[in-house]
Amino acid sequence: MNQACPDGADRALRRVVATVALLNLAYFGVEFIVALQIGSVSLFADSVDFLEDASVNLLIVAALAWSAKNRARIGKALAAILLIPGLATLWTAWEKFNTPIAPDPVPLSLAALGALGVNLSCAFMLARYRDHSGSLTKAAFLSARNDAFANVAIVVAALTTALVWRTAWPDLIVGLAIAVMNADAAREVWNAASAEHAAAS
Repeated sequence: MNQACPDGADRALRRVVATVALLNLAYFGVEFIVALQIGSVSLFADSVDFLEDASVNLLIVAALAWSAKNRARIGKALAAILLIPGLATLWTAWEKFNTPIAPDPVPLSLAALGALGVNLSCAFMLARYRDHSGSLTKAAFLSARNDAFANVAIVVAALTTALVWRTAWPDLIVGLAIAVMNADAAREVWNAASAEHAAAS
């Protein structure tokens, strides 16, 4: 059963989560600007995901001091938040269908590699705490882990666009895959939060 951290570990977890939140917020700005400049669906999806991750982690910092039942309730709210990047991606993808222009693969791959470095660092910092405080830290760890996978896929899409298929489809396909991955992460967090809420009740 997942349990809250002891006081010392709880303070350490707060510091880690706050650091992760700041890293995500900073790189959101980088990816968002690049995505708008080159018209990339996958990079836009990932940038919105960075903003969502920053919000999730800031909520976690506040909620760690709450009771198990309240943490479970926030866990359910975070599961809903995890769906936001997917919805934003679907809207961006729809617009891309109407103007299917391939994004510039060089800034696309460079931005994705930078994002990969940030997400791997965040996942590494959160890995030791992923079973503490229930669905809250599970949400943070899953977000960082899934984002790292997404960044690798974006790099592959950029290479495919540059070397094989000069079209918008690789970028579009990866963007939609990121939306699906976020939906699955939301399901996992919702299930964990539901189990915690039942146990606390």
